[in-house]
Amino acid sequence: MASPRLSLTAGPADPRSRALLDWYDRHRRVLPWRALPGRRSDPYHVWLSEIMLQQTTVETVKPYFAKFLALWPDIRALAAADDQTVLSAWAGLGYYARARNLIACARAVAARPGAGFPETEEGLRALPGIGAYTAAAIAAIAFDEPAVVIDGNIERVIARLEAIETPLPRAKVEIAAALRPMVPAGRPGDFAQALMDLGSGICRPRNPDCLLCPFRSTCKAAAEGRATAFPVKPARKGKAIRHGTAYLVRDGAGRILLGTRPERGLLAGMAEVPNTGWAETAPPDSPPVRAEWTRRNAPVIHVFTHFELRLIVAETRLADEPTPPAGLRWVAEADLPGEPLPTLFRKVIGIAG
Repeated sequence: MASPRLSLTAGPADPRSRALLDWYDRHRRVLPWRALPGRRSDPYHVWLSEIMLQQTTVETVKPYFAKFLALWPDIRALAAADDQTVLSAWAGLGYYARARNLIACARAVAARPGAGFPETEEGLRALPGIGAYTAAAIAAIAFDEPAVVIDGNIERVIARLEAIETPLPRAKVEIAAALRPMVPAGRPGDFAQALMDLGSGICRPRNPDCLLCPFRSTCKAAAEGRATAFPVKPARKGKAIRHGTAYLVRDGAGRILLGTRPERGLLAGMAEVPNTGWAETAPPDSPPVRAEWTRRNAPVIHVFTHFELRLIVAETRLADEPTPPAGLRWVAEADLPGEPLPTLFRKVIGIAG
């Protein structure tokens, strides 16, 4: 059970920070990984949720967080888990390098005295998969360190509060400089989470509820009637498009042919449907078996961070149950949920029903 929060210093000196914390005490979100008022946050819960929340929504993360805690209730249990089992549990969350780093970080922490996380930003940054934002968030929320925590919601709140005209990402330096003196010595974790809640529920990208905001009397963007003009973003570039072909093979028993992606690169170590690879122009055909193929007219479209993939699906069903080609394996459809299949390849399999 989490221990009571240690006594903290007097309230923040900045009146804006006091107003924000007063608002948070009334309107804070109840989240599975968030400690109850007056309780100290569990560092394992904070770390796990922050890794899951990278590039992912709160509602998407909630069931994954519950599943991970049920399977691995503490850092030692996760550190001892089989890699493929963790990757399978992660499947669907995307950005699979995070899952690899999650395993590596769990093992690094479990090897420390008492299997405890470092309590400083510097110490946290030395762990696999923990960058500047995540280190600051864990330090503030789990260890009451007065760290400057800046995620996308907080960027938006502070850019509007100060009407910062510099476009992102160059504005990050000004946002950090504006936020730093606002961080209270007492309740820095609550302060960071309050800004996150404010950005999520009130200071939204579109249609912000400025009249309900605790910063309404001090927000420069709101005073100018230009809240949605901030943060200023650079001109958008079109996403690159890549093409490829996926080969969906079923044998006489209805099993599906799968492989495993390389240990490095995109979707590293995950399961995959055999495919040509992806490039700006469609790579040449490279079917895994000799057969008659039926091609779907409409591609499976999947958007990654830096490019859009358009994957043509070619299907075949074999009459017998041959030995799988080297590096591939037959998997019964009933066993697919246990495979670390990313969303992309679940789409490919799902297209044929």
